[in-house]
Order: sequence, then structure tokens, then C-alpha cells
Amino acid sequence: MFDSLSGKLQNAFRNLRGLGKISEANVAESLREVRMALLEADVNFKVARDFIERVKTKSIGAEVVQSIQPGQQIIKIIHDELVDLLGSQNAALNLSANPTCLLMVGLHGSGKTTSSGKLARLLQKQGRQPLLVAADVYRPAAMDQLDTLGKQIEIPVFLKRGETDVQKIAREALDFAKANSRNVLIFDTAGRLQIDEPLVQELVRLRDLVKPQEILLVLDAATGQEAVNVATHFDQALQITGSILTKLDGDARGGAALSMKAVTGKPIKFAGTGEKLDEFEPFHPERMASRILGMGDVVSLVEKAAEAVDLEDAKRMEEKMRKGLFTLEDFLEQLRQMKKLGSLESVVGMLPGGAEMLKQQGDLSKQEKEFKRMEGMICAMTLQERRSPQILNAKRRIRIAKGSGVSVAEVNTLLNKFGQMQQMMKKMGKLQKMMAKMGGGLPGMLRR
Repeated sequence: MFDSLSGKLQNAFRNLRGLGKISEANVAESLREVRMALLEADVNFKVARDFIERVKTKSIGAEVVQSIQPGQQIIKIIHDELVDLLGSQNAALNLSANPTCLLMVGLHGSGKTTSSGKLARLLQKQGRQPLLVAADVYRPAAMDQLDTLGKQIEIPVFLKRGETDVQKIAREALDFAKANSRNVLIFDTAGRLQIDEPLVQELVRLRDLVKPQEILLVLDAATGQEAVNVATHFDQALQITGSILTKLDGDARGGAALSMKAVTGKPIKFAGTGEKLDEFEPFHPERMASRILGMGDVVSLVEKAAEAVDLEDAKRMEEKMRKGLFTLEDFLEQLRQMKKLGSLESVVGMLPGGAEMLKQQGDLSKQEKEFKRMEGMICAMTLQERRSPQILNAKRRIRIAKGSGVSVAEVNTLLNKFGQMQQMMKKMGKLQKMMAKMGGGLPGMLRR
């Protein structure tokens, strides 16, 4: 995510950190690199220019000049201005009405239908009762796609195959929602390859009928500055209330995210960070700014972990590890919990210095494939074998290798690594007990 921009900004920061004294000349030189990085990231020209001017004005102020670490102070100013540029704080949805209507609009291929499903799933987890409404009567597969998504996330979908009157669908969907106690309606509307008058007029009529609390524009982040132009057109026609940026995981530049709020004045409310239904999150400007500047996003990582990991299970696992009772069955459970956090690349990217770590490590997809192979090998074992790996003789190992499509050498490597891990855990457990005994004796020694 924003790898190209993040890398270029890191290079500019190396020069800034080395600044012992601040002058207008050396600040201008360092900020020129930042400006070039923004423009290469496809950030709107005026947005980049105004951003640099604000940073420059604050950087040559008295407080920074007298600062013990002026370079670090300027980086802090850039971070704060970046947060401001992205929208200052998370803009929550207006869900005050009952039922609340959300209109999802955008061009073909931007990810409206998938985002509708992801948003419905998120609202359901927050205790709402969403209803997905198939209001795209032109794209043949749109209704089927939404219906499939609804079944996957166990959320009802209102659709009328063969019906071409969008307003009739909307009226009946509102009646259905009231009759079935659904308090949030998400309308998946039609898109076009480009904005045209018939599309706009149909959306205006639908908006006037359902009076939505939110009109959310779904945009493909990878289209860069063009996404901002699309947002401007939709806003003029419909008065959008916010946007959803999709495919943010594949956007190395970041032009759309950095330009959107400044150009349209409308906040980014959500971000799609992958293809899976759970890879969708509220857009937090401060967290995003930290990710862009290579400072990580530990808060989001902790939130993901809290959602994926059961606290009681974690305590039980920690106790087993401490006592050296950790089995292959437990290891399999750990592998599966790791998968819930997302791809290794996304997890490492949330750590401070994660971008640099990823550069050094290279492609982490090989490591992910290794984890999948490990999972396959453990799944090919019986429950008894997972709990007592010592019984795995040559015959059993051959069976496991065949069952998981790997070589016997790979099964041996897995078991050797697991054996080493068990030994390390036992040593850690003994060290912990020894430290506890020493800690228990210290107060008495001190009293003497």
C-alpha cells in the first residue's frame, strides 16, 4: 500500500533527519524531494503545492529553528499536515434514521457490489440489521453477484430479477425492510464506463425517492488523480457525502487518497484493502498517514488481532507453551489464527519500519506458501499423531507426505523445526520459573 510514495518519502526524510540547523535554503531543498514524491504519486498539482507551502511556513517558524532536533520536528509537521490532508479524523456514517438508506454509486469496475457486501458485513458486526438492495438493472451479473455475496455473509438481499424500473424496486425494498425489521438499506446502483446524463438522472430520481442519509461514491484507488475527477463530477450531480476507496492494497502511489478530501471537501469513509470480505475498514487519516510515512499502524493491527484471537484461547495457549505441552494440534490452530489477520505483507506493513523490513525480506508470498504446506502436512496427520509426534515412524511419514502432496524430506523438516521450537519453549518455561523464584526471594533478602 503506497509503497512507491512511502519509499520516496523515506529517502527525503533521511536528509531531513540530518539537518542540524534550519534555514530557508536547506528546508526548501529537502521539501523539493517531498514535493516530487507527491507529484510522482499522482497527487493533484495544487494539493501538492499547497501542502508543501504549509509545511515550509511552519518549518521555518521560531519553534522549529530553536528545536533540539529540527529535522525530526519537520517530519512531525509533515505527518500532521498529511493527517489534515487526509481528513483529520475518521468520518462515521450517519445511521440516525430508521431505516437508514445508503446509496452506493460509482463507475463500472470500481467495486460497488463487493463494497456493498463488505459494508453490510461490517454493519452487521456492529449490531445493525442490514438489507442489500439489488438496484443495478443493467449489468446482467450484478444481481447474481449481490445474491451470492448475501448468502456468504448471511445477510438478506432484496432483488427482483427481470424488473427494469429502479424506483419500483426501491419502493418495494423499503416496504420489505419495514416488514422484516431491517434498519439499514444498502442500494447497489448501476454504473457506467463513464459519467453520462441518463445515469445521473436515474441516480437523482432514486436519491429523491429514498432520501438517503449517505451517498457513498465507490472509487478504484489505483486510478489516481482520475478518481478525483470522477468524484468531482458525481458530487456536482448528487452531492455525495463521502467516498469508499477500493483496491487500496494494490495502490503503490496514493494519489487518489491524498487528493480526495482537499479537492472535493468530502471525507474518505472506508477503504477496501483486499479481495476478501473482511478486508474492509473505516478510513482513519492518522493511521493512514503513519503507514505512508513508514511509522506503521499498530492500533489497526491490535484491533485486528483482538477480533481474530479469542482471549481465553490465547491464555490457554500461553500456559501450554510455558509448560512445554505445545502440540502440532496447537501449532495448526496458531497457523489458522495468523491467517485471520490477513496476508503476511499486510501485517508486516502495519509494524513500525515495516516498509523497510519488506524491502529487505523481499516477497513474503513464499513464506505464506510454506505456511500453507505446513497446514496441509499437519491436516494429513491423525489427531493422535498431532498430539504425539514422537509416534511418527517412517511408514507414517510416507503416508503424510503422500496425503499432503509433499516430499518425505519436507515432513521431516517440519517435525525437526517443531521439535526445536518445543525445546526452546521448555527452556523459556524453566527460565521463567527460575526468575519467579528469585523474584520471590528478593523481598525477604532486602528486609534482612
